[in-house]
Amino acid sequence: MSTLDRRLNAFRPDLADARLKGQVEAARFVSGTPAAVSLPVADVHSVPDAASGVDTQFLCGDTVLVFEERDGWAWTQADRDGYVGYVRTEAIAPGMPEPTHVVCVQRSFVYPTAELQSPPLTTHSMGARLAVTGETEERGTRYALLASGGAMIARHLRPRGRPTVDFVSVAEEFLHTPYLWGGASGFGIDCSGLVQIALFMAGREVPRDTDMQAEGLGVPVREGAPLGRGDLVFWRGHVAIMLDSEQVIHANGFTMTVSRELLAEAVRRIEPLYGRPVGIRRLGS
Repeated sequence: MSTLDRRLNAFRPDLADARLKGQVEAARFVSGTPAAVSLPVADVHSVPDAASGVDTQFLCGDTVLVFEERDGWAWTQADRDGYVGYVRTEAIAPGMPEPTHVVCVQRSFVYPTAELQSPPLTTHSMGARLAVTGETEERGTRYALLASGGAMIARHLRPRGRPTVDFVSVAEEFLHTPYLWGGASGFGIDCSGLVQIALFMAGREVPRDTDMQAEGLGVPVREGAPLGRGDLVFWRGHVAIMLDSEQVIHANGFTMTVSRELLAEAVRRIEPLYGRPVGIRRLGS
């Protein structure tokens, strides 16, 4: 039996990614077809059933490989973090324009025209990648014109390839965002989703889930060592970001929001339910 992580490798008894041939058994192997997420947010499930739990979310502009489309579902793998799962077929499209910009505020509206008084068409989350074809100015407000149609506030977008220096400051922009299991956007987010999107905006593509982050990010910090801004504190199934030597910011099920908290208080509160922290990781530059 294969020991490959099914979250990061597309294989089933009947179908598997052609790149896994020789590593797994499957009735048929296929090469994925490139596509991209076309909706603001696409929920990702481990099975093709909307009633099943959401494992993560893909954002507009995320590129994926599609291994199968059937009964309104697409079995996909994201290029950004390698996550495998099922999304609704209407959430993806082939041949989308190459993104030029990324949304750099928590949420931002798309207007039908360059007019902020017009009813918005939709809303994008921080991290969404969009193709901008030009800019225009109306009454002192600059708008970015989208290849997909519509306009957004230009200052809410920045060109790709210009990351934020301090990923913790990105996490702070999500204060009071609702906690959502599997959430990875400005509409709702979980603890590891907060870490991932904050680091993504700082130019680092990192794993999605807490166990992956605890194993693969940075270097361990010895127990009792002084902690500082940007250190990651891990419990089993949970992660928090140090704001300074005493405070953390984390998406949590206690407040059901992204909130600030003293680390010592978080440790005391979480310990009876899930134990003490199991590790601390420090990211390099």
